[in-house]
Amino acid sequence: MLHSALLNVMVGAARKAGRALKRDFGEVEHLQVSLKGPANFVTAADRKAEETLKAELMRARPGYGFLGEEGGLQAGSDASHTWIVDPLDGTTNFLHGIPQFAISIALEREGTIVAGVVYNPANDELFVAERGKGAFMDGQRLRVAGRRRLADAVIACGLPHLGRGDLALFRKEFAVVQEKVAGLRRFGAASLDLAWVAAGRFDAFWERDLSPWDMAAGILMIREAGGFVSDCDGGDAMLARRSIVGGNETMQREIVGLLKAAGRS
Repeated sequence: MLHSALLNVMVGAARKAGRALKRDFGEVEHLQVSLKGPANFVTAADRKAEETLKAELMRARPGYGFLGEEGGLQAGSDASHTWIVDPLDGTTNFLHGIPQFAISIALEREGTIVAGVVYNPANDELFVAERGKGAFMDGQRLRVAGRRRLADAVIACGLPHLGRGDLALFRKEFAVVQEKVAGLRRFGAASLDLAWVAAGRFDAFWERDLSPWDMAAGILMIREAGGFVSDCDGGDAMLARRSIVGGNETMQREIVGLLKAAGRS
């Protein structure tokens, strides 16, 4: 498939940063068995990846703003465009030698996500989307799964953990969803979970307490694959409310309904 110039820039940046992350990931697997452990090494890898992404993206579009997990928001001379970047989504997986992590890049134009890339360097899977042009994985068109019954569905979610998130609320939500579906999964990298919904691997995904860089690319990907995305209250304020539910029309609606029921219980 032919990409736009902008998407080519994003893909090139992701692949360049991904090559270094893949090398670092191999080193992390060796560090796992050391007494010192890999934590400091991974922090450096994360920062190095963001620096690479920023350099590549800003060289191509120097006036655009840049919102990154490590460096925060840096305004550009072009106030209508902002890169939204997670250089290493799934840091805990990376830290433990689990090959489920990704680089996520989105481009926001006047408040709307218009392009997105999610790239897993560990297995070289590349997911891309452009507004109005569809979503693709390695050149193959993506479509969300067509299942309509929760009883047939495999749903992915995030799990709050030590020091983060409302554990009591999640336990209620998990219990309500668990008894309705064929399976629940937690893979540990929200951007990839959303890309996998777009690819039809998961029927739906929900998570709270996310940052914009965790989900910006995935929001566009699901929509361009024919799916529906909302915040956990069913609205359209995913980035502001820091929560997301995505799937086909039925699954997205059903999961939002279950989360609301759990909140009332």
